Amino acid sequence: MTLRFGAFIPPFHSLKEDPTSNFWRDLDLVQWLDELGLDEVWIGEHHSGGWSTVSSPEVFLAAAAERTKRIKLGTGVVSLPYHHPLTAANRVVQLDHQSRGRVMFGMGAGVSPADAHMMGIAAGDQRRMMSESLEALVHLLHSEEPLTMKTDWFELNEARLHLRPYQKPCFDMMVASAGSERGMRLAGRHGLNSLTFAGRPGMEEPPLAKLWQAAEEEAAAHGKTVDRDKWRVAICVHVADTRAEALAQVQDGMANWFREYVRDTIGAEAKLPEGREAEVAVETRTAIIGSVDDAVEAIGRMLEDSGGFGTLLVNTQDWATREQTKHSYELLARYVAPNFNGALDSRRASQRWVSENRGDFAAQSREAARSAGKS
Repeated sequence: MTLRFGAFIPPFHSLKEDPTSNFWRDLDLVQWLDELGLDEVWIGEHHSGGWSTVSSPEVFLAAAAERTKRIKLGTGVVSLPYHHPLTAANRVVQLDHQSRGRVMFGMGAGVSPADAHMMGIAAGDQRRMMSESLEALVHLLHSEEPLTMKTDWFELNEARLHLRPYQKPCFDMMVASAGSERGMRLAGRHGLNSLTFAGRPGMEEPPLAKLWQAAEEEAAAHGKTVDRDKWRVAICVHVADTRAEALAQVQDGMANWFREYVRDTIGAEAKLPEGREAEVAVETRTAIIGSVDDAVEAIGRMLEDSGGFGTLLVNTQDWATREQTKHSYELLARYVAPNFNGALDSRRASQRWVSENRGDFAAQSREAARSAGKS
Protein backbone atom coordinates (compact mmCIF):
# COMPACT_ATOMS: atom_id res chain seq x y z
CA MET A 1 0.00 0.00 0.00
CA THR A 2 1.39 3.41 -0.99
CA LEU A 3 1.39 5.86 1.91
CA ARG A 4 0.36 9.46 1.34
CA PHE A 5 1.29 12.38 3.57
CA GLY A 6 -0.57 15.46 4.75
CA ALA A 7 -1.14 17.81 7.66
CA PHE A 8 -3.81 18.16 10.32
CA ILE A 9 -3.71 21.78 11.51
CA PRO A 10 -6.14 22.56 14.41
CA PRO A 11 -4.56 25.28 14.41
CA PHE A 12 -3.28 26.09 17.93
CA HIS A 13 -1.31 29.24 18.76
CA SER A 14 -0.09 30.69 22.04
CA LEU A 15 -2.20 33.43 23.63
CA LYS A 16 0.91 35.63 23.47
CA GLU A 17 0.67 35.92 19.66
CA ASP A 18 -1.33 38.29 17.48
CA PRO A 19 -4.33 36.35 16.13
CA THR A 20 -4.54 38.22 12.83
CA SER A 21 -0.96 37.40 11.87
CA ASN A 22 -1.61 33.76 12.82
CA PHE A 23 -4.23 33.42 10.10
CA TRP A 24 -1.68 34.56 7.52
CA ARG A 25 1.04 32.34 8.95
CA ASP A 26 -1.24 29.31 8.71
CA LEU A 27 -2.17 30.18 5.13
CA ASP A 28 1.52 30.54 4.33
CA LEU A 29 2.16 27.09 5.82
CA VAL A 30 -0.56 25.51 3.67
CA GLN A 31 0.97 27.14 0.60
CA TRP A 32 4.38 25.70 1.59
CA LEU A 33 2.90 22.22 1.94
CA ASP A 34 1.44 22.54 -1.55
CA GLU A 35 4.83 23.56 -2.95
CA LEU A 36 6.46 20.58 -1.22
CA GLY A 37 3.96 18.22 -2.87
CA LEU A 38 2.13 16.97 0.22
CA ASP A 39 -1.20 15.38 -0.56
CA GLU A 40 -3.70 17.05 1.76
CA VAL A 41 -4.30 19.46 4.63
CA TRP A 42 -7.08 19.59 7.24
CA ILE A 43 -8.24 22.67 9.20
CA GLY A 44 -10.28 22.52 12.42
CA GLU A 45 -13.27 24.33 13.92
CA HIS A 46 -13.18 25.86 17.42
CA HIS A 47 -15.30 28.46 19.19
CA SER A 48 -13.71 28.87 22.63
CA GLY A 49 -10.52 28.46 24.60
CA GLY A 50 -8.54 31.17 22.83
CA TRP A 51 -5.90 28.89 21.33
CA SER A 52 -7.58 28.25 17.99
CA THR A 53 -9.47 31.10 16.38
CA VAL A 54 -10.58 29.35 13.17
CA SER A 55 -14.34 29.08 13.67
CA SER A 56 -15.10 28.30 10.03
CA PRO A 57 -12.73 25.89 8.29
CA GLU A 58 -14.63 26.45 5.04
CA VAL A 59 -13.79 30.17 5.02
CA PHE A 60 -10.14 29.44 5.74
CA LEU A 61 -9.95 26.71 3.08
CA ALA A 62 -11.56 28.95 0.47
CA ALA A 63 -8.66 31.36 0.96
CA ALA A 64 -6.18 28.48 0.91
CA ALA A 65 -7.65 27.23 -2.38
CA GLU A 66 -6.74 30.55 -4.01
CA ARG A 67 -3.14 30.26 -2.81
CA THR A 68 -2.51 26.63 -3.78
CA LYS A 69 -2.56 24.49 -6.91
CA ARG A 70 -3.06 20.81 -6.12
CA ILE A 71 -3.19 19.99 -2.41
CA LYS A 72 -6.50 18.53 -1.19
CA LEU A 73 -8.37 20.64 1.40
CA GLY A 74 -10.28 19.08 4.29
CA THR A 75 -12.52 20.36 7.07
CA GLY A 76 -10.89 18.87 10.13
CA VAL A 77 -13.55 18.83 11.34
CA VAL A 78 -16.98 20.42 11.06
CA SER A 79 -18.68 19.82 14.43
CA LEU A 80 -22.03 18.53 13.19
CA PRO A 81 -24.18 19.29 16.29
CA TYR A 82 -23.41 22.99 15.81
CA HIS A 83 -24.88 23.16 12.29
CA HIS A 84 -28.08 22.38 10.42
CA PRO A 85 -27.18 19.48 8.08
CA LEU A 86 -28.59 21.16 4.97
CA THR A 87 -26.51 24.33 5.39
CA ALA A 88 -23.41 22.29 6.33
CA ALA A 89 -23.77 20.23 3.16
CA ASN A 90 -24.33 23.31 1.00
CA ARG A 91 -21.23 25.07 2.37
CA VAL A 92 -18.95 22.12 1.63
CA VAL A 93 -20.46 21.59 -1.83
CA GLN A 94 -19.83 25.27 -2.62
CA LEU A 95 -16.21 24.87 -1.49
CA ASP A 96 -15.92 21.76 -3.66
CA HIS A 97 -16.86 23.84 -6.71
CA GLN A 98 -14.70 26.81 -5.77
CA SER A 99 -11.67 24.52 -5.32
CA ARG A 100 -12.46 22.56 -8.50
CA GLY A 101 -12.78 19.26 -6.67
CA ARG A 102 -10.13 19.47 -3.97
CA VAL A 103 -12.40 19.42 -0.91
CA MET A 104 -12.77 16.65 1.70
CA PHE A 105 -15.54 16.71 4.32
CA GLY A 106 -14.30 15.84 7.81
CA MET A 107 -16.99 15.56 10.51
CA GLY A 108 -17.06 15.17 14.27
CA ALA A 109 -19.26 15.58 17.32
CA GLY A 110 -17.27 18.50 18.73
CA VAL A 111 -14.61 17.96 21.38
CA SER A 112 -15.05 21.14 23.43
CA PRO A 113 -17.72 21.09 26.18
CA ALA A 114 -17.38 24.88 26.32
CA ASP A 115 -18.41 25.24 22.66
CA ALA A 116 -21.45 23.04 23.24
CA HIS A 117 -22.36 24.86 26.46
CA MET A 118 -22.47 28.24 24.72
CA MET A 119 -24.86 26.80 22.13
CA GLY A 120 -27.13 25.21 24.73
CA ILE A 121 -26.10 21.67 23.77
CA ALA A 122 -25.73 19.10 26.53
CA ALA A 123 -22.43 17.24 26.28
CA GLY A 124 -24.31 13.95 26.60
CA ASP A 125 -26.32 14.75 23.46
CA GLN A 126 -23.44 15.49 21.11
CA ARG A 127 -22.82 11.92 19.91
CA ARG A 128 -26.51 11.31 19.28
CA MET A 129 -26.83 14.61 17.42
CA MET A 130 -23.81 13.82 15.27
CA SER A 131 -25.27 10.44 14.34
CA GLU A 132 -28.57 12.03 13.37
CA SER A 133 -26.87 14.74 11.33
CA LEU A 134 -24.60 12.22 9.62
CA GLU A 135 -27.60 10.15 8.56
CA ALA A 136 -29.10 13.24 6.93
CA LEU A 137 -25.82 14.29 5.31
CA VAL A 138 -25.19 10.90 3.74
CA HIS A 139 -28.63 11.06 2.12
CA LEU A 140 -28.34 14.69 1.00
CA LEU A 141 -24.90 14.22 -0.55
CA HIS A 142 -25.40 10.79 -2.12
CA SER A 143 -29.06 10.81 -3.19
CA GLU A 144 -31.12 13.14 -5.33
CA GLU A 145 -34.32 12.00 -3.67
CA PRO A 146 -35.88 14.55 -1.27
CA LEU A 147 -35.44 13.95 2.44
CA THR A 148 -38.02 14.58 5.13
CA MET A 149 -36.65 14.08 8.63
CA LYS A 150 -37.41 15.56 12.04
CA THR A 151 -35.38 15.42 15.24
CA ASP A 152 -35.51 17.47 18.43
CA TRP A 153 -32.93 19.90 17.02
CA PHE A 154 -33.36 20.07 13.23
CA GLU A 155 -36.06 19.49 10.64
CA LEU A 156 -35.88 18.72 6.93
CA ASN A 157 -38.94 19.00 4.70
CA GLU A 158 -38.51 17.59 1.19
CA ALA A 159 -34.89 18.73 1.39
CA ARG A 160 -32.45 18.24 -1.45
CA LEU A 161 -29.32 19.96 -2.67
CA HIS A 162 -29.90 22.40 -5.50
CA LEU A 163 -26.19 22.10 -6.35
CA ARG A 164 -24.58 18.67 -6.48
CA PRO A 165 -20.91 18.11 -5.53
CA TYR A 166 -18.26 18.95 -8.12
CA GLN A 167 -16.57 15.58 -7.43
CA LYS A 168 -18.63 12.68 -8.73
CA PRO A 169 -20.46 11.10 -7.14
CA CYS A 170 -19.28 12.91 -3.99
CA PHE A 171 -16.17 14.11 -2.18
CA ASP A 172 -14.57 11.99 0.56
CA MET A 173 -16.56 12.06 3.80
CA MET A 174 -14.46 11.44 6.91
CA VAL A 175 -15.54 10.70 10.49
CA ALA A 176 -13.05 11.76 13.18
CA SER A 177 -12.10 9.42 16.01
CA ALA A 178 -10.05 10.34 19.09
CA GLY A 179 -9.44 8.04 22.03
CA SER A 180 -12.32 5.60 21.49
CA GLU A 181 -14.05 3.29 19.03
CA ARG A 182 -17.16 5.47 18.69
CA GLY A 183 -16.08 7.43 15.64
CA MET A 184 -14.68 4.33 13.96
CA ARG A 185 -17.94 2.46 14.44
CA LEU A 186 -19.99 5.38 13.17
CA ALA A 187 -17.85 5.56 10.04
CA GLY A 188 -18.20 1.81 9.54
CA ARG A 189 -21.98 1.96 9.94
CA HIS A 190 -22.25 4.30 6.94
CA GLY A 191 -19.33 2.89 4.95
CA LEU A 192 -17.42 6.16 5.33
CA ASN A 193 -13.74 6.86 5.87
CA SER A 194 -12.01 7.45 9.21
CA LEU A 195 -9.64 10.11 10.50
CA THR A 196 -8.00 8.72 13.62
CA PHE A 197 -5.72 10.37 16.16
CA ALA A 198 -2.98 7.84 16.84
CA GLY A 199 -1.17 9.81 19.50
CA ARG A 200 -1.92 12.74 21.77
CA PRO A 201 1.01 13.48 24.10
CA GLY A 202 0.19 12.68 27.71
CA MET A 203 -2.83 10.54 26.87
CA GLU A 204 -3.32 6.83 26.34
CA GLU A 205 -4.77 5.79 22.99
CA PRO A 206 -6.35 2.47 21.94
CA PRO A 207 -4.19 0.39 19.55
CA LEU A 208 -4.78 1.34 15.93
CA ALA A 209 -5.37 -2.28 14.95
CA LYS A 210 -8.19 -2.54 17.49
CA LEU A 211 -9.79 0.67 16.23
CA TRP A 212 -9.74 -0.55 12.63
CA GLN A 213 -11.25 -3.84 13.71
CA ALA A 214 -14.14 -1.91 15.27
CA ALA A 215 -14.75 -0.07 11.97
CA GLU A 216 -14.72 -3.32 10.00
CA GLU A 217 -17.07 -5.07 12.44
CA GLU A 218 -19.59 -2.23 12.33
CA ALA A 219 -19.41 -2.00 8.55
CA ALA A 220 -20.03 -5.73 8.16
CA ALA A 221 -22.97 -5.59 10.55
CA HIS A 222 -24.64 -2.96 8.35
CA GLY A 223 -23.77 -4.41 4.95
CA LYS A 224 -21.03 -1.84 4.28
CA THR A 225 -17.30 -1.98 3.62
CA VAL A 226 -14.39 0.21 4.71
CA ASP A 227 -11.09 0.72 2.91
CA ARG A 228 -7.73 0.92 4.71
CA ASP A 229 -6.30 2.94 1.83
CA LYS A 230 -8.71 5.77 2.72
CA TRP A 231 -7.93 5.66 6.44
CA ARG A 232 -6.18 8.79 7.71
CA VAL A 233 -4.06 8.57 10.87
CA ALA A 234 -2.82 11.72 12.63
CA ILE A 235 0.12 12.06 15.03
CA CYS A 236 2.39 14.94 16.07
CA VAL A 237 5.61 14.91 14.00
CA HIS A 238 8.67 17.16 14.08
CA VAL A 239 11.79 16.30 12.09
CA ALA A 240 15.19 17.99 12.29
CA ASP A 241 18.69 17.18 11.08
CA THR A 242 19.42 15.30 14.30
CA ARG A 243 17.35 13.82 17.11
CA ALA A 244 18.88 16.20 19.66
CA GLU A 245 17.99 19.23 17.52
CA ALA A 246 14.40 18.04 17.04
CA LEU A 247 13.84 17.53 20.77
CA ALA A 248 15.42 20.88 21.63
CA GLN A 249 13.38 22.73 19.00
CA VAL A 250 9.99 21.58 20.33
CA GLN A 251 10.60 21.19 24.08
CA ASP A 252 9.74 24.70 25.26
CA GLY A 253 6.77 25.12 22.93
CA MET A 254 5.41 21.70 23.78
CA ALA A 255 5.77 22.33 27.51
CA ASN A 256 3.93 25.64 27.16
CA TRP A 257 1.14 24.06 25.09
CA PHE A 258 0.74 21.21 27.55
CA ARG A 259 0.74 23.46 30.61
CA GLU A 260 -1.35 26.38 29.34
CA TYR A 261 -3.76 24.61 26.98
CA VAL A 262 -4.04 20.90 27.79
CA ARG A 263 -3.83 21.28 31.57
CA ASP A 264 -4.90 24.82 32.49
CA THR A 265 -7.46 25.55 29.73
CA ILE A 266 -9.31 22.33 28.90
CA GLY A 267 -8.27 20.34 32.00
CA ALA A 268 -7.57 17.15 30.05
CA GLU A 269 -6.61 14.06 32.01
CA ALA A 270 -3.11 13.94 30.62
CA LYS A 271 0.27 13.55 32.28
CA LEU A 272 3.73 14.53 31.11
CA PRO A 273 6.72 15.06 33.44
CA GLU A 274 7.79 18.69 33.57
CA GLY A 275 10.98 19.32 31.64
CA ARG A 276 10.83 16.03 29.74
CA GLU A 277 7.61 16.51 27.78
CA ALA A 278 9.14 15.94 24.34
CA GLU A 279 11.26 12.95 25.39
CA VAL A 280 8.35 11.21 27.09
CA ALA A 281 6.06 11.81 24.10
CA VAL A 282 8.62 9.95 21.96
CA GLU A 283 9.05 7.18 24.53
CA THR A 284 5.29 6.61 24.76
CA ARG A 285 4.93 6.79 20.96
CA THR A 286 2.40 9.62 21.16
CA ALA A 287 4.60 11.82 18.97
CA ILE A 288 7.35 11.38 16.39
CA ILE A 289 10.21 13.75 17.16
CA GLY A 290 13.69 13.14 15.81
CA SER A 291 15.85 12.75 12.73
CA VAL A 292 14.81 11.51 9.30
CA ASP A 293 15.88 7.99 10.26
CA ASP A 294 13.87 8.20 13.50
CA ALA A 295 10.78 9.28 11.57
CA VAL A 296 11.14 6.51 8.99
CA GLU A 297 11.49 3.91 11.74
CA ALA A 298 8.52 5.23 13.75
CA ILE A 299 6.20 5.44 10.73
CA GLY A 300 7.20 1.94 9.65
CA ARG A 301 6.35 0.67 13.13
CA MET A 302 2.95 2.40 13.01
CA LEU A 303 2.15 0.77 9.68
CA GLU A 304 3.14 -2.65 10.98
CA ASP A 305 1.27 -2.33 14.28
CA SER A 306 -1.91 -1.02 12.64
CA GLY A 307 -1.97 -3.37 9.68
CA GLY A 308 -1.65 -0.41 7.32
CA PHE A 309 -3.39 2.87 6.49
CA GLY A 310 -3.49 5.19 3.50
CA THR A 311 -2.43 8.64 4.76
CA LEU A 312 -0.25 9.88 7.61
CA LEU A 313 -1.30 13.32 8.82
CA VAL A 314 1.14 15.47 10.77
CA ASN A 315 -0.83 16.84 13.72
CA THR A 316 0.73 20.28 13.54
CA GLN A 317 1.28 22.12 16.81
CA ASP A 318 2.92 25.51 17.15
CA TRP A 319 5.81 24.11 19.20
CA ALA A 320 8.82 25.13 17.09
CA THR A 321 9.61 28.35 15.25
CA ARG A 322 8.05 29.03 11.88
CA GLU A 323 11.35 28.31 10.10
CA GLN A 324 11.92 25.07 12.03
CA THR A 325 8.39 23.86 11.29
CA LYS A 326 8.76 24.55 7.59
CA HIS A 327 12.15 22.80 7.58
CA SER A 328 10.57 19.81 9.34
CA TYR A 329 8.01 19.52 6.57
CA GLU A 330 10.73 19.86 3.94
CA LEU A 331 12.68 16.99 5.50
CA LEU A 332 9.46 14.96 5.63
CA ALA A 333 8.70 15.58 1.95
CA ARG A 334 12.27 15.14 0.66
CA TYR A 335 13.60 12.28 2.76
CA VAL A 336 10.85 10.58 4.80
CA ALA A 337 7.87 10.30 2.45
CA PRO A 338 9.84 8.76 -0.47
CA ASN A 339 10.52 5.71 1.69
CA PHE A 340 6.78 4.99 1.77
CA ASN A 341 5.22 6.39 -1.41
CA GLY A 342 7.28 4.46 -3.96
CA ALA A 343 9.11 7.52 -5.29
CA LEU A 344 12.52 5.92 -4.77
CA ASP A 345 11.74 2.42 -6.06
CA SER A 346 12.68 2.85 -9.72
CA ARG A 347 15.80 4.90 -8.94
CA ARG A 348 17.03 2.34 -6.44
CA ALA A 349 16.33 -0.49 -8.89
CA SER A 350 18.28 1.34 -11.58
CA GLN A 351 21.19 1.96 -9.21
CA ARG A 352 21.31 -1.71 -8.24
CA TRP A 353 21.24 -2.81 -11.88
CA VAL A 354 24.10 -0.50 -12.84
CA SER A 355 26.11 -1.49 -9.75
CA GLU A 356 25.61 -5.21 -10.35
CA ASN A 357 26.66 -4.93 -13.99
CA ARG A 358 29.33 -2.24 -13.70
CA GLY A 359 32.10 -4.70 -14.57
CA ASP A 360 30.45 -5.59 -17.87
CA PHE A 361 29.76 -1.95 -18.67
CA ALA A 362 33.37 -1.00 -17.91
CA ALA A 363 34.62 -3.82 -20.15
CA GLN A 364 32.36 -2.63 -22.95
CA SER A 365 33.73 0.90 -22.58
CA ARG A 366 37.32 -0.32 -22.70
CA GLU A 367 36.60 -2.44 -25.78
CA ALA A 368 34.92 0.53 -27.47
CA ALA A 369 37.99 2.69 -26.71
CA ARG A 370 40.38 0.06 -28.16
CA SER A 371 38.26 -0.29 -31.29
CA ALA A 372 38.19 3.47 -31.73
CA GLY A 373 41.98 3.61 -31.43
CA LYS A 374 42.44 1.08 -34.24
CA SER A 375 40.29 2.96 -36.68
